[in-house]
Amino acid sequence: MAEESLKQGTKDLIRAAGVVLWRRGRSGGPELALIHRPKWCDWTFPKGKLEVGERHRDAARREALEETGLLVELGAKLPTQRYEVRGRPKRVRYWAAVRVGGSFAPNREVDRLVWLPAAQARARLSYGHDQELVDALLDRLAAEDD
Repeated sequence: MAEESLKQGTKDLIRAAGVVLWRRGRSGGPELALIHRPKWCDWTFPKGKLEVGERHRDAARREALEETGLLVELGAKLPTQRYEVRGRPKRVRYWAAVRVGGSFAPNREVDRLVWLPAAQARARLSYGHDQELVDALLDRLAAEDD
């Protein structure tokens, strides 16, 4: 019975990937890109479900492009986030990312993109698990500066 439940849980798992997009701000500190999704009326990071046969890294780049219009280069792996969506487990693998091209244009999923210093980004984010990613990114950037 436990094995059957485990198989069911794996089958129902929503696999997704995303990015915490950042740049150096004018003050030298990092600024993070947050997106607003009107369907959910939330502020979050670009992310989305994997397509059949797609690798997480490829999905993260694709979702960043689809949701923001920006081409990104993936950097350090950030903590994987796990939470439930409508009773189904969701696992989102994240990477730090920087813009290497493109420009934002509102689309059917995302109507706004803002660049904010870390403290303001943390305050605007709609979900606690996203706020944890801000801290992880800052820790990673501080370690790289040492």
